[in-house]
Amino acid sequence: MRYALIGCGRISPHHIMAARNKQLEIVAVCDIDPKKLEKTAAQLDHVHPYTDYKTMLEEETPDLVAIATESGKHAQIALDCIGAGCHVIIEKPMALSIEEADRVIELAKQKGVLVCVNHQNRFNRSIQYVHSAIAQGRFGRILHGSARIFWNRDREYYEQASWRGTWEQDGGALMNQCIHNIDLLCWLMGSEAMEVFAYTDNLKHPYMEAEDLGVALVKFQNGAYCVIEGTTNVYPENLEESLTLLGETATVKVGGKSVNEILEWKVADGLDDSDSVKKTLSETPPNIYGYGHTPLYADMIDAITNGRQPLVNGEAGKRAMELILAIYQSAVQGLSVKLPLLRGKTLDFKGRFKNE
Repeated sequence: MRYALIGCGRISPHHIMAARNKQLEIVAVCDIDPKKLEKTAAQLDHVHPYTDYKTMLEEETPDLVAIATESGKHAQIALDCIGAGCHVIIEKPMALSIEEADRVIELAKQKGVLVCVNHQNRFNRSIQYVHSAIAQGRFGRILHGSARIFWNRDREYYEQASWRGTWEQDGGALMNQCIHNIDLLCWLMGSEAMEVFAYTDNLKHPYMEAEDLGVALVKFQNGAYCVIEGTTNVYPENLEESLTLLGETATVKVGGKSVNEILEWKVADGLDDSDSVKKTLSETPPNIYGYGHTPLYADMIDAITNGRQPLVNGEAGKRAMELILAIYQSAVQGLSVKLPLLRGKTLDFKGRFKNE
């Protein structure tokens, strides 16, 4: 399977590693920054470097393209790749507007290609085990969930790339740093979000446009509730990323650098030993990106080969992004917002904190 990568920034080594691990034929890499492009291409054999992805698509005809550019360009690049007949893996978020996400999903259906959104934490051993237990009914009715992302991002981080923290190309802490955990919450609650009330603010980052704090209460169609707390204001370094789920017959908390560690496992049926679950299913990755990229690639390759949808398809990828846009809307309006959203984009909030 011929593979190409568009975007040679911070996350690109994890995509290259996953492509290599799954024996994809890496034919091209692309970036508009010659230095980043040269650095990435130099690590690969017989790979053609491009600064124009449209030329790359035309000359290389890849089967699968990963898109790892700044967030605001994800959707248009995906549309161009899909239009060229390529399957795509899109870094989170898949788009910054409802309209763009819907266009990506619809065009993929028309062209008969697959879309996968890179929410790799779904493939953590811990998360897979929790999802399996929920699917087996071991939690009973899901009552309540909590997603907490207490991270640090300082001025140096935002100055590394001018698009970070802007409404046009990024969004804030929720859309960039917290979306992975929000995706997990949406997936594990077993129901669609139906209403949200939220606050957002910029308390510590006057040099960026978007929020550095978001707090939301979400109600799901099955009657469950969840609380989302996300911030990049933690001093002096990342403190916690955790996911807690409370069911009628289970209490579970997953934490660690990238929700890789089961911290609490109390399930009424007694089918497994709590200490054993914590020990055997917890992983200790070297960084927040975890170990999920390779299994995500494996799932996408299998989906392409066998004509099925990947675990994190376009509709799944849209869900967390849509909830975050609803949080933004609620915070501006001071009212609860119903889901699904018919429209909305991050650019709607330009000037929100008057830091532009």
